[in-house]
Amino acid sequence: MKPKTAVLMAAASSAPKVILIVLGILLAIILIIAAVIAVFASKNTKAMNKALDEAVGVISKQYEVTEKPAGEYETMKIYGILKFHTKQYSVKNLGNLSVMKVNMGFMQMATLILTPTEQNLPLVSADYMYMFGSRKSYLEFFDLVAEKDEPYQALLKKLQAVKDSYKQYPDIVREASWMDELETVGIYKSGKAADDTTFNTMLKEGLQTVLDAAKELPLLEEPARSGKQKCNKEYTDGLISKGGISTDIFKKSLGDAVTRDFFDKVLFGSATVNR
Repeated sequence: MKPKTAVLMAAASSAPKVILIVLGILLAIILIIAAVIAVFASKNTKAMNKALDEAVGVISKQYEVTEKPAGEYETMKIYGILKFHTKQYSVKNLGNLSVMKVNMGFMQMATLILTPTEQNLPLVSADYMYMFGSRKSYLEFFDLVAEKDEPYQALLKKLQAVKDSYKQYPDIVREASWMDELETVGIYKSGKAADDTTFNTMLKEGLQTVLDAAKELPLLEEPARSGKQKCNKEYTDGLISKGGISTDIFKKSLGDAVTRDFFDKVLFGSATVNR
């Protein structure tokens, strides 16, 4: 056998071994990455559930909160892979409350929306995002009222004070949106897992500020009550027609009609009455 041929045959026989070694290394890397994702997902899911439970607890201490069946919207698959879990509550003499969460493995997201229908109060929307050890916390108060009277203006000043008390945390710069004209106070913060307790407190303080104002307000009577519900419905209709980051995801997967039905009946309760 010629020397050159022997070398080629030796190289050919060792090639499968090299391939197996490379595949083994790649598999080990994949398993390590999967394990890291699983660990963070578990920790972040606990943090997400804690944030939602504590926020709902703040409301439950002052109001009669009753869970309502979310029906087909209790669990939704978006794009066939993202599984959203939704709970809806009726808050007696206040309005509709919903919480929604999704665990995507590398990211966990939680949403809480309080839609007042009984008093002259802003809509409260909170979105919390958990990605490994990083955090993004959005807390928004939308101007869905027919009358911006003195008590309402006083509430906005108190909500601004809540925002100012967290100015030491980095702000997240968002793109301009049609919803900006309806937003009264918006708090957009970024942080780390170590800030979970602080950001949970931020949400609870925002909710408590709204609930404290509610104590001093009378229940709306007709036609003011219908006017308030009209403001809520116009907002959710606007989400469908004008879009939004999360709204567009639902629309592309579920379609406009189903998304509108979900918003009206469950997420915002803009087509329901809670008394």
